[in-house]
Amino acid sequence: MPQIPAPIETRIPDGMRASPASGLFVAVVIIGFLYFGREVLVPAALAVLLSFVLAPMVRLLQRYFVPRSIAVLSTVMLAFILIFGLGTLMAAQLTELATDLPRYQSTMQEKIRSFRGATEGGGGIVDRMSRMLEGLSRELNEQPAQPTRTIGPEPGVTPEEMTPIPVIIHQADPGALATLALIINPLLHPLATTGIIIIFVIFILLAREDLRNRLIRLAGAHDIQNTTAALDDAGRRLSRLFLTQVGLNSAYGCVIGLGLWLIGVPSPILWGVLAGALRFVPYVGAIIGAVFPIIFAGAVDPGWSMALWTLALFVVIEPIVGHGIEPMLYGRSTGLAPAAVVAAATFWTWLWGPIGLLLATPITVCLVVLGRHVKSLEFLDIMFGDRPALTPAELFYQRMLAGDPIEAIEKATEYLKERSLTSYYDQVALKGLELAQADHARGALDEERLSRIRTSLEELIDDLADQEDRPRSLTGTDDPEAEAAFDQDEDDEDSALHLPVLTEEALALEWSGEAPVLIISGRGPLDDSASRILAQLLGKHGLRSRIVGTEAISTANLFRLDPTGVALVCLSYLDPASLIPARTAAKRIRRRIPKAAILLGLWRPSEEDERRELPEEVMADYRAFTFEEAVRLCLAAATRSGRAQADAAAAGQAIQRSA
Repeated sequence: MPQIPAPIETRIPDGMRASPASGLFVAVVIIGFLYFGREVLVPAALAVLLSFVLAPMVRLLQRYFVPRSIAVLSTVMLAFILIFGLGTLMAAQLTELATDLPRYQSTMQEKIRSFRGATEGGGGIVDRMSRMLEGLSRELNEQPAQPTRTIGPEPGVTPEEMTPIPVIIHQADPGALATLALIINPLLHPLATTGIIIIFVIFILLAREDLRNRLIRLAGAHDIQNTTAALDDAGRRLSRLFLTQVGLNSAYGCVIGLGLWLIGVPSPILWGVLAGALRFVPYVGAIIGAVFPIIFAGAVDPGWSMALWTLALFVVIEPIVGHGIEPMLYGRSTGLAPAAVVAAATFWTWLWGPIGLLLATPITVCLVVLGRHVKSLEFLDIMFGDRPALTPAELFYQRMLAGDPIEAIEKATEYLKERSLTSYYDQVALKGLELAQADHARGALDEERLSRIRTSLEELIDDLADQEDRPRSLTGTDDPEAEAAFDQDEDDEDSALHLPVLTEEALALEWSGEAPVLIISGRGPLDDSASRILAQLLGKHGLRSRIVGTEAISTANLFRLDPTGVALVCLSYLDPASLIPARTAAKRIRRRIPKAAILLGLWRPSEEDERRELPEEVMADYRAFTFEEAVRLCLAAATRSGRAQADAAAAGQAIQRSA
């Protein structure tokens, strides 16, 4: 798939930004324009969508040196010949169905009587409801009694002698022109709409480049390269999507029509076309397209076998197409959120009637693609697109802030099916903690919220304690070929997959103590949470550790710190203002535990530029900015083999170069 270009920046001066009231007024004006201008806008929308479908055919003909005008006219003519042919075929099917309905009248009446008899066995619910509705109708329609005046026969004339006078009403001959007008009037509107669509399609296909240039001018002429790439990419994607949908739904309608013909359902072509057309409406279109032929099959067949076979046909074909063929052709969705599809279908049906229901999804797809490429229209993608409204890190922080880690744990479980635990902590949790640290630095978090975040984070860390630091798809497998294949696929995305798990025999002598890694948390409100994550990850790979607070290396408490078995001290800081305390802490550690290596952990995965600006005064052997870097350095330093020592030195040099 081609890479989506960067969004087009559209800068608006602060003094020209619209107020909410003006935005609401503009929205009302646009909706009113769409409603009252539907006579022209509906054909225009149909023409735009049809041009997306026909554009590949025009380009194909031009590739074989066919002039643009001839390619456009021939493509449009062929398309409308097919459409008119299909319409004629449907009209013939409807006429045949109307002619055959009297033949099925007795069968329908028998089905209704059998259904009524079945309900009478349960207490006559249908009859009682029918009588109740009839009584209510009589009460509502009953006119108040009017005084009556009796008109008797004329004096001297008996009722037997009165003769009724016949009344004959003659209509004037309408004439040839009036008769012709009665025939033509119902056809004027469809013919006019079809003519407008044909003109629009031809114009759009002929002036495609000119329309593109004008849209570039409107969208962002200051960045022509990105704007052109975005529009070309959007046009290709929409053409491919609509053309694929037309082809797939047409094939679906043909299969349904053929199946109904084999079953014996009357007018199978009509039901096949209806099923294919309604399938453009997501979620409910296929269901609606199946209901009508199933009901009709049950009505015309004396038994129930035809209805059951029709139901089986839809039950088998729809999952194959929807869950098997569609994902292979253009992905699992159209890029729209389910709620957006329902809202769009409701809105466009209210505006433009049944044709709006068919156009709702294609129009909304166009709006979402436009929102993904034009920065000023990004709200369309946020409102209607299927991409998450919040990034994983933002969702993590939001759930921690709300004191509800359950959803964060569920998202973590899904993430760990494909990625490692270290990757989750680096890419999601640590970036979420960065957001919290930034809010704390600007005074947006009070102590109550900080306490809520710490409590929720502790619960999440405890729930992830039994997770292996590998994706679930590889946890517990003994197949080295499968692991190698998985590692090769994920090498660029999740390098933490290659972190080993050390055994006691692999540890160097000075690392064989009870807790060879001492983690000292900074003074920041979330530094202790970061230290707990690091300790958990080290334990996953065979390294034991203990955590102490920054008060443990204060002047009063420094000599109470037990240095026994400590091979490496990690200074864990999430707060960007922790460099000065880190210098002091490193000096004190050197005095108290001179043989231990010092790892400075400054947890900033998103601030790569600031890594090069760190001062060199902090006397640390290694520096790490992510948990993966810290774990990799600790594992390399803890092993006995010369290769591991070389890896440790190389890793340390790489960290120093990046710093």
